[in-house]
Amino acid sequence: MAGHSQFKNIMHRKGRQDAQKSKLFGKLAREITVAAKLGTPDPAMNPRLRAAIIAARAENMPKDNIERAVKKAAGNDGENYDEIRYEGYGPGGVAVIVEALTDNRNRAASDIRSYFTKSGGNLAETGAVSFMFDRLGIVEFNASVASADAMLEAAIDAGADDVASSEGGHEVYAAPDSFQQVAKALEAKFGEPRKAALTWKPQNTIAVDDEAGEKLLKLMDLLNEHDDVQNVYANFEISDALVNKMSA
Repeated sequence: MAGHSQFKNIMHRKGRQDAQKSKLFGKLAREITVAAKLGTPDPAMNPRLRAAIIAARAENMPKDNIERAVKKAAGNDGENYDEIRYEGYGPGGVAVIVEALTDNRNRAASDIRSYFTKSGGNLAETGAVSFMFDRLGIVEFNASVASADAMLEAAIDAGADDVASSEGGHEVYAAPDSFQQVAKALEAKFGEPRKAALTWKPQNTIAVDDEAGEKLLKLMDLLNEHDDVQNVYANFEISDALVNKMSA
């Protein structure tokens, strides 16, 4: 299908637009602290922490900030965050999943519900839309680390399920239970990936017109700018023209 898949371009868009590095670093630090608190502070033994640190490095988060976030998990005076997944429908009936880490469940739910309502969508029950997505591990590398054939061969050997290679890089997908094994094998061969995390990948995407697409992108921005929101996923595609217009 022609056009841009939201799954591929929203994160890139967010990265370009998020000039508020302190806000982004705050979210990354929150994930590092929660990951370290739930497991061991050693990233070699804690896959979630390892993924969080890779994400922080990809955004050029200073090493001191990363270490401080890990150490914060050991203190008893740190905040306690709840992990919550919100699901709903955006304009055009597009399915949206929002992952949050919050120290105030009521505030997060109220804010996120209002964003959906203002956009012409609605928040639904947990499980209402997640069945339209696959829960997968994704390992990403820059295109320069290997040819498409070499990455495919290495991914198959590592036990991955699927690979998508393009000028933008290589995306290797694996089942959640084999994801860490795949990530370790590929890192040993190609070096540290630019991303290694669990994700929600839509099974199918919906092409929306530019009017609905603009509303959806504004909803994505509102959600991504909220301090409690860590990740947003949706199953829509938009036109090249709208991507260019909104990125200008």
